[in-house]
Amino acid sequence: MNEQIYSKVTEKQTPAKPLPGDRVLTPEVEEMIRVDHAGEFGAVRIYAGQAAVFGKNHHLSPLIKHMAEQEDVHLEHFNKMIAERGVRPTILSPFWHVAGFALGAGTALMGEKAAMACTAAVETVIDDHYQEQLDKLEAENAEPELVDTIKKFQAEEVEHREIAKKHGAEEATAYPLLSQTIMAGCKAAIWLSKKI
Repeated sequence: MNEQIYSKVTEKQTPAKPLPGDRVLTPEVEEMIRVDHAGEFGAVRIYAGQAAVFGKNHHLSPLIKHMAEQEDVHLEHFNKMIAERGVRPTILSPFWHVAGFALGAGTALMGEKAAMACTAAVETVIDDHYQEQLDKLEAENAEPELVDTIKKFQAEEVEHREIAKKHGAEEATAYPLLSQTIMAGCKAAIWLSKKI
């Protein structure tokens, strides 16, 4: 009799196998969602910094508002994905909150071309980063929802880069140095946000 009770108790403690519709969250996919959430949060803060410096009446303000609104949608989507899938956000969010705003405001204070150079540099890194994720996921035929999300958001990030180039990004003072510095910072932020 005691063996029957023990058998029933252990059966209840055995975790259920995933159902066919369940998504298994691998550490690599968890890192992807965490870093994409952090990146979209950083982008929102960069545009907030630019908007704070340029105000509402600058000729670039409608473009910045358009890009910021798209980034808000991206961030909201990853907020939802993080909550639904139980992914821990990066603990560096408070730092990205300040650093993103400072980067946006700082480059805007340097002038509109420097602000556009910032946008072009950030979006170049994000485009490459999203493409790297797509290559991995598509090679494994994994995460179709995440693949669709990344493709849509990547296209909008490329649009932001082209807007920035069209509005003088590459004419900014010391553009190569400014661009490379921002790109290096973005790559470091991506690496840190994956892990921490």
